[in-house]
Amino acid sequence: MSIAQSRVTAQGQVSVPAEVRRRLAIGPGSVLEWAAEGGHVVVRRASRHTSEDIHRALFKSPPKSKTLPQLKAGRAAYFKKKHARN
Repeated sequence: MSIAQSRVTAQGQVSVPAEVRRRLAIGPGSVLEWAAEGGHVVVRRASRHTSEDIHRALFKSPPKSKTLPQLKAGRAAYFKKKHARN
């Protein structure tokens, strides 16, 4: 699904359409990250640090990959414990 289109100038510049700027909450000085994912180019607002960078700073071992069902189950268990009535 396409949100909007842009044209590349002779200098290789691209204007970001207003709708895209609103959705990504970007403005002057924002940094965009371009990534190739499965034959598509994805543009996202760049963050200063990835969650993996933060994990490396806090822990000695690299993060272990988890599947989406494992993440959902872990989140459900956390909130069930946090909001349990005694």
